[in-house]
Amino acid sequence: MKIIKDPVHGYVEVDEPLLPLLDAPVMQRLRSIRQLGFSYLVYPGANHTRFEHSLGTMHLAGLMARQLDLPAEETLLVKTAALLHDIGHGPYSHAIEPFMEEYTGRSHHHIREVLVGTGTWDLITGAGTDPEAVCALIEGEHPLGGIIHGDLDVDRMDYLLRDAHYTGVPYGTVDAHRLIRSVMLTDEGMVLRESGINAAESLLIARTLMRPAVYFHHVGRIAEGLFGLALYYHVRAGIDPTEAASLVRMDDGACIQALRNSPATQAQQLVIRLQQRDLFKRALYVGKDQINTAALPAVRPQHEERTIAAAIAGEAGVREEEVLVDIPEFPHEMSMAVQVRHRHLTVQLEEISPMMKTLNETRRGQWRLGVYAPTAVSEQVGEAAAATLHIRKPTAQGKLIL
Repeated sequence: MKIIKDPVHGYVEVDEPLLPLLDAPVMQRLRSIRQLGFSYLVYPGANHTRFEHSLGTMHLAGLMARQLDLPAEETLLVKTAALLHDIGHGPYSHAIEPFMEEYTGRSHHHIREVLVGTGTWDLITGAGTDPEAVCALIEGEHPLGGIIHGDLDVDRMDYLLRDAHYTGVPYGTVDAHRLIRSVMLTDEGMVLRESGINAAESLLIARTLMRPAVYFHHVGRIAEGLFGLALYYHVRAGIDPTEAASLVRMDDGACIQALRNSPATQAQQLVIRLQQRDLFKRALYVGKDQINTAALPAVRPQHEERTIAAAIAGEAGVREEEVLVDIPEFPHEMSMAVQVRHRHLTVQLEEISPMMKTLNETRRGQWRLGVYAPTAVSEQVGEAAAATLHIRKPTAQGKLIL
């Protein structure tokens, strides 16, 4: 066993069978993948990595397994999946996800190819665990999948606590231990005892408040957009699809260096902007009630946003690479199954807590469409964007910042 000091959970124990996986290249690579992508440009302390998050998730998964009284082999399975659940991430975590899905056909949850291609599949087998079950659990297709990939998953508990710790934003406080002690297994899957409702509500509040403060902060979104734009121009320069796909297997530094050496001048310039924190500014920033959402693409592949950006650039009379369009997905409804033991029923949390409706309305109200441009042209780009997207009641400057 190895004991590691973690700033969030204290001492984390790594069981002997998991040590070869901990030392595997796919895990060590996560030391160089920032957990929050480009959020360090907003919060200088947000330099924590996917590696330490994986350790924290494994630690909480072990506590959950003990709470559920799982047998030793299932406990090892759950902890293995928790440790490896993020090895599918590309550079800067979620920032490269659209690019990954387009050029590899997978998301970070689908790790089978990574396990097989790096020899980690055999390491899992050698540790006494079924790699197929590990993949299924991480993808949420296993009876115990809710521990890693569900409404009350330990992945979410750890990243909220960890992200709040490193950003200094106080909204991510979650009573993870109370939540874990309140979880039980039934024939309907993982549910929560009635005594854990307040802890569950605090998790949902944390998720809601951390969205605009951290996960969807406009500066972070701009930086992610510039990174995606650099990838777009890099590929357009004639990069072979196989070479393009290899970018997602790099760490943060290697990917940025590859883009610094891109044959596309635009990609080079955008990366320099990122490294110097010379970011675009908000030209248009509007909520759902000010736009015709039916006119927006139902899905958001990068080329759809680039098509809109090209139209805005043409209207504004600027270069296409000077316009960045960000259309986030609309927030999904949060829901959570809760076991009300004294009635012997399983009901949705919103039937017990009126807070769910309020939080879902809040999440919808937090959604923003952003159009960004260099400072020198942000005003004309904002006016062009308002005209192109038929924005209601733009200001004289074309900047709808709510």
